[in-house]
This record gives sequence, structure tokens and C-alpha cells, in this order.
Amino acid sequence: MKNKIRLMCLAGVFTAIVFVFTAYVHIPNHTGYTHIGDGFIYLCATLLPLPYSIFAGATGALFADLFSGYAIWAPGTVIIKAVTVLYFSRQGKMLSVRNLLALIPAGLTCIAGYCLYEAAITANFVAPLAGIPGYVTQWVLSSAVFVIVAMIFDKLGFKKLILK
Repeated sequence: MKNKIRLMCLAGVFTAIVFVFTAYVHIPNHTGYTHIGDGFIYLCATLLPLPYSIFAGATGALFADLFSGYAIWAPGTVIIKAVTVLYFSRQGKMLSVRNLLALIPAGLTCIAGYCLYEAAITANFVAPLAGIPGYVTQWVLSSAVFVIVAMIFDKLGFKKLILK
């Protein structure tokens, strides 16, 4: 019971972190904004069990869309961010080879997912291509955040400390 409460609290903290770094630390672009919140979704996915990391990533990003004036993106965001979490592993170190490689399908999922979602809501399959540079920038910046923070957390033994 104590462990479940700890995991729920950690999921709540990560939900808030994803929300803040998505909604408030961003650069507006042609359809929405480019942010580093995905880096914290990746971190969460390497720390928490799957149901908790899916909740934190999808809900934090959902709240960011809803409260930043981009509610039209919310349904796509929930699905895309939930899928993104699936590529990462909690086993071993946060910055493992597997998790470094997971950055590739995670980024491609976001790029393809948002392009397809925009095409579906606009009925235009060409216009979404203009968003690709912003999505790639978001992927690169979020990946950098993940690598830097995961490296620091691994050196500090953060995973063992927080998940005793």
C-alpha cells in the first residue's frame, strides 16, 4: 500500500512537471508550440511502472493543451504521449542503451502522430508537413533534456533513492 501511494505521488509530480515544461516553457509555431515537456515524459517512463508513466505523460500534456489554448490538439496528444511512453524501459539505469535507442521511435511517433492528427482535423495532408521542423526541434531538445537529466539522476542514484 505504501509503495502504491508513493507511485501515485510520483505520477502526480511528473504530471505537474510535464504540464509546466510543456505549457510554459515553449516556443509558439505555426500550429501550436515547440516544448521540452517530452523530455520529462521520457524520464517518467524510465522511473515509473507503465500505468503511472502513461497517466503522467498523457495527463500532463493534456492539461498543457487544455490550459494553453490548444484544446483542439488534446485528443491527439493523449494518444500520442501514451504511446510514446511504451518505448522506454524501467530496467537498469535510466540512461541505458535501450532508452537511448527508444528516443528514435518516441520522436518518430510524435512527428508522425501529430502530422496525421493535423491532417485528420484539417482534411489537408500537405499543410501538416510544415510542422515537421518544429516537431524535430522539439524531439531534439526533449531528447537533450532527457539525456542530461537522466545522466545526473543515474550518477546521484536517484532511481534507487526515490523508489525504495
